[in-house]
Amino acid sequence: MGETQGGHTGTARGVTGRRALLIGGAAAAVGTVALARDELARLWWRLPGVEKPRVAGAVDFRGAQWVSASSANYRRADRPDDYGIDRVVIHVTQGSFRSAVKVFQDPAHGAAAHYIVRKDGHITQMIRELDVAFHAGNREYNERSVGIEHEGFVEQASSFTVAMYAASARLTAGICRRYGIPVDREHVIGHVEVPGTDHTDPGRYWDWDRYMALVRRAHRTQA
Repeated sequence: MGETQGGHTGTARGVTGRRALLIGGAAAAVGTVALARDELARLWWRLPGVEKPRVAGAVDFRGAQWVSASSANYRRADRPDDYGIDRVVIHVTQGSFRSAVKVFQDPAHGAAAHYIVRKDGHITQMIRELDVAFHAGNREYNERSVGIEHEGFVEQASSFTVAMYAASARLTAGICRRYGIPVDREHVIGHVEVPGTDHTDPGRYWDWDRYMALVRRAHRTQA
């Protein structure tokens, strides 16, 4: 009896094991196909004649000045068709406007944001919103967000001027309207809130209540 039961149990386990292996293999194959399809959907635009038209010097925000970042500091893409955009990330340059532009043009730097807002409210765009800027220190957040740098230092409250807040708020409101991003603190975040980052910007002196009120006001007036 014991031997017979043992034999049947072993056979059942063998059948179950093979069945699980087959099911698992099929699931993995389906997953691989889905992954491949997803990757193809993100890459199809690179075929000749498919890429969205790009006009040299064109900006996504009216009034911004175009100054190109090094191509080593971002990745060409076709957002939001290949990667949906659902975040705006607020940064502080930890330096002057001029130094930020310089490092974003340096191919060895390895990072750049889409925009820089100067203390006087002037906005410079260095990467198209179509493209993935290396600004967040997290690949997923790079792919899903637009990065805005602000001239100044996190430990200097004087860095954040009335003109800067107003201009940046209009810029963020326009981005939110373009991509249907909710105007709230879950979707408009600081660099410090990006998972895995070791940055602290925009820091304790950045007035989030004031800023978000300005963004909401600008968002309503742009309707």
